[in-house]
Amino acid sequence: MLSAAENEVLTRVGRGTPMGELMRRYWQPVAAVAQLDERPTLPVRLMGEDLVLYKDARGGYGLLDRHCPHRRADLSYGVPEDRGIRCHYHGWLFDAAGACLQQPFEEIARPEARFRDKIRTTAYPVQAKAGLLWAYLGPAPAPLVPDWELFDERGYKQIVLAEIPCNWFQGQENSIDPIHFEWLHSNWSAALRGEPGARAPRHLKIAFEEFEWGFVYRRVREDTTEDDELWTVGRVCLWPNCLFTGKFEWRVPIDDERTLHVAWFNDPVPGEAPFAQARIPYWRGPITDSATGRLFTSHIMNQDFVAWIGQGAIADRTKEHLGESDRGVILLRKRMLEEAAVAAKGGDPKAVIRDPSKNVALPLPRVRTGRGAPVAPPGRPRPMLFHAGQPREIAEEMERIWAERSSG
Repeated sequence: MLSAAENEVLTRVGRGTPMGELMRRYWQPVAAVAQLDERPTLPVRLMGEDLVLYKDARGGYGLLDRHCPHRRADLSYGVPEDRGIRCHYHGWLFDAAGACLQQPFEEIARPEARFRDKIRTTAYPVQAKAGLLWAYLGPAPAPLVPDWELFDERGYKQIVLAEIPCNWFQGQENSIDPIHFEWLHSNWSAALRGEPGARAPRHLKIAFEEFEWGFVYRRVREDTTEDDELWTVGRVCLWPNCLFTGKFEWRVPIDDERTLHVAWFNDPVPGEAPFAQARIPYWRGPITDSATGRLFTSHIMNQDFVAWIGQGAIADRTKEHLGESDRGVILLRKRMLEEAAVAAKGGDPKAVIRDPSKNVALPLPRVRTGRGAPVAPPGRPRPMLFHAGQPREIAEEMERIWAERSSG
């Protein structure tokens, strides 16, 4: 159980808050590259800040205060040009660094005043990597975007975006909670299928270990031993706000009560021939069934969302009663508070990367064999079990690719 003050520290992400300042020390995935290919401006809310993400006419990216500093027009309706984005209201032009480059009428009325030189807007750096656009809202100099090994592995990649109406930390606590899989994703799934008496193998033993990039959690169930990779390798709670299980699931704070869930998949394609995608497709994963008004419960991530949302917009941790299954959650909370203190003193918190020579195909522990390993039917792609709403065209494209490469 936490005190109300500790709960406030862990959950508030606005600028100047302990957790908000910690999270601003890391690059956050905020959109898919393909989104800006379709439309070059996108309104973004990130850690309580209203921003506009844009792609300029030269292919560069910028992230600015959403409201023009002239008279607060919404720059998500602005016009990207070669050097930045132009406000649609009075034509002021801003570059990706936040400098005002042009003020058309001011330069006619009083060119000698150079009023534009006195105007700047909030601006943050953006980088494209692995089909995602990453934003950094912290102090300069910015660290490096992590180059995870899976990003460049051969395979069919796709990105799923979903907005979850609850605090991001509820999702991240789920990332270090192995027992929930037995109940939420197994026993409850059986009940939803009309098999209420069915029971998954019970967990017999769990362990947690901190490493450079987060935490590994390990498990032994009734159907496994300590020789299985679920114990010898384990799963990764990736610091500070991600789960890695052979796929990535980032829990990106929109604000204190909303989370952008970013799931990134890479399914190995059959054969040995080179394979590359012209672009990584993205889709928006629904969380609510329009026919019933209820949350989807059919897919693994959607089941997680049901649990997180059910805890409230911001979970009241003063009313909890934690047990042995919650040792990982307790560890995560403790380390988050400690690293927030490091950031508050001006230090680099855990897992910040600055050395380019060390940021090359970074490996993470991954279960590859036995229980918990990815399973796909022979000659066909693994079905989308994780998120409701996969577009038919993506499923059909994967089927076509697998069929072509399995027959060769």
